[in-house]
Amino acid sequence: MAGKRTEGESPRRGEPTDRLSATLLLDQPVHLVSQVSPARAKALQGLGIRTVRDLVSHYPRRYVDMTACETIARAQIGTAYTIVGQVHSIKLKRPKPRLSLVEITLVDGTGTLMVTCFRQPWLMDSVKAGMQVTVAGKLEFDYGFKRMTNPLLEVVESGERPAGGKVIPVHPACEKLSAAMMRRVVENALLLVRGQQDPLPVELRTRYRLMSRGRACECIHFPASMEEMKQARRRLAYEELLFLQIKLITDGAERAKGQTPRTHVVEGERMRSFADCIPFTLTEDQARAKDDVLSRLAEPRCANHLVLGDVGTGKTMVAAFACAAVSQSGTQALFMAPTEVLARQHAAGLGPLFDQAGVTWDCLTGSTSADERQGILERAAAGNTDVLFGTHALLEDDVHLKDCSLVIVDEQQRFGVDQRARLLAKGTAVDALYLTATPIPRTLALALYGDLTLSYLVQKPHAAQRTTRTLPRGNKGAAYDAAKEALARGEQVYVVCPLVGLDSQARDKKAAAKREPDEEEYAYAAISIESDGDLDEGNVTAAVKEAQFLQSKVFADYKVELLHGRMSADEKSQVMERFRSNQTQVLVATTVIEVGVDVPNATVMIVEDADRFGLSQLHQLRGRVGRGTKSAQVFLVSASQAPQALERLAAMEKTEDGFELATYDLSLRREGDILGNRQHGASALKLVNVVRDRAMVEAAHADAWALLQEDPNLEQPQHQALAREVRRAFAGEAHVIGG
Repeated sequence: MAGKRTEGESPRRGEPTDRLSATLLLDQPVHLVSQVSPARAKALQGLGIRTVRDLVSHYPRRYVDMTACETIARAQIGTAYTIVGQVHSIKLKRPKPRLSLVEITLVDGTGTLMVTCFRQPWLMDSVKAGMQVTVAGKLEFDYGFKRMTNPLLEVVESGERPAGGKVIPVHPACEKLSAAMMRRVVENALLLVRGQQDPLPVELRTRYRLMSRGRACECIHFPASMEEMKQARRRLAYEELLFLQIKLITDGAERAKGQTPRTHVVEGERMRSFADCIPFTLTEDQARAKDDVLSRLAEPRCANHLVLGDVGTGKTMVAAFACAAVSQSGTQALFMAPTEVLARQHAAGLGPLFDQAGVTWDCLTGSTSADERQGILERAAAGNTDVLFGTHALLEDDVHLKDCSLVIVDEQQRFGVDQRARLLAKGTAVDALYLTATPIPRTLALALYGDLTLSYLVQKPHAAQRTTRTLPRGNKGAAYDAAKEALARGEQVYVVCPLVGLDSQARDKKAAAKREPDEEEYAYAAISIESDGDLDEGNVTAAVKEAQFLQSKVFADYKVELLHGRMSADEKSQVMERFRSNQTQVLVATTVIEVGVDVPNATVMIVEDADRFGLSQLHQLRGRVGRGTKSAQVFLVSASQAPQALERLAAMEKTEDGFELATYDLSLRREGDILGNRQHGASALKLVNVVRDRAMVEAAHADAWALLQEDPNLEQPQHQALAREVRRAFAGEAHVIGG
């Protein structure tokens, strides 16, 4: 293990003599680490490593367990092994101008193994015929030989025993810094900070039987066994989560610091009138979430509540009750949506109900005319508007409310932290209600939004049947047939494409410059790029060409229109209005329709190149059909033959539960990919997997609340090291405890 010395051996250069100096060295420049030359420091900087702390937390991406040794003859195809053999020959080949490979023929007396190492020409200098080497990797069979591709390879030095029995870490590396050199500099960094302080209180380490931080750092990089590695990861992952939860909770407390919280009136004539004018019965989930929200608004503290509801579960109606409570209390609310289409849809849907209940409202977007805008701003500033719907336009400096007591942010993950903060700054001691249709499992919600209270909606008011079917591209005709049958019944169809397909970069830039500020890149470019091949637009259906093709060849008897995020707000509104009124029967669109577009008469959706989308995004998209009482069909068209891609699409056929899909998606992808962007603090979670670590997330959340209840500023002696580490983990963010 890193840092071990025999008794009596002199300390190595830079080895610390006490805990404080070791802890302080964590935040020193990485060039202090032995063997980190200026050139290597520059290479490390390219990996985001600037300090000793960065290097110590540059964890291995995988491990090779060298205990599974086998002979070439006995090794089975498709299984990972460690094999020790003698180099018979080694050759450098260049099958393409920019592609080099080293081919090594390895023998062990029982057989021959061909080892292919791509883009590692330096092996020609370090590996020679006659040397004994150890390789570890998955065994394959091709061209008559057993083979390994890019295995972990170590030379057995003369007089050494082979590396069998060791666990070898494989750190993320780069062209100028090999994995072997990375292991050496990490080992030197660990030696430099040996004896560092442990920020976790003894009580927590004892309760969960956790390693000390120093031992965990050594064991995660250089474990004696895979079990030791797991225990080290458990300790460090819990630490990551605890730090993040403390940060999130203290941020929430800081927002309300020095302000007198509002106490909203949640009963009264307007509340009763609004409840009476709703033309349907709330689901049990809606009723429960409504009660959750209203109880938070009635408390003498700033509410910070997140409503997570699967597509079509009725989150907007829950938010409407909060608006009615604001009106009942004689104050005002801002209701912000990510797109103009959605903001106007909310206003059109809730406005008539508010009118019946005596709740006044307006809607402000980027396309609102100057005269209309002036009137809206005057009414809001005078306190004559109870609820102001809008887009990013609500963030403008000239938008003032007389007494804003509540902000509602729909599809809140679409907005940045700063944008949400600017909206909250429109009032004093403002209550916050966030809505999201992105299915986020509870553990991920806690990991990302630990300072929020949560309500979940799963039940759907409409019980329309919806089926999902995956089709190879060659069988797309079946989807067209289903679409034509629906059109013949007077229903409507969506065709979703991942790219717009405009002509040139210049045109793209020109369109981007003209876009309204409330239309962000995600609206048309949220595509999952998994490999270099995905960058080839020629293999991806473009919406512009698809609309032309469908109008002329497939749906010639019907009106086909195009909707994408590069259109102006007015253009999008006009296209959507024609589709809502059934003047347009087929809408070809990019992911701009992912959020909020509500056309109950749309019953068929065809998603082109469906393998390019994340599961949660596909689930959001299919939520646009089946929103009424008519049965709906979704066809996922893909040309992919990749087993994982087909497996992901098959999951869409098996379940309509967005939270179940999100959990499955999380098992395949990073947490941030589920949300489409990394929320603040999420980058601190290097070791956490919220599917695998459910119990750990819950525990860290509860422990953080308990710690801060006991010691809100972590000022007690046993918590000072913890406070310091939380400050370091989130240095540069708006508020850090004790900062």
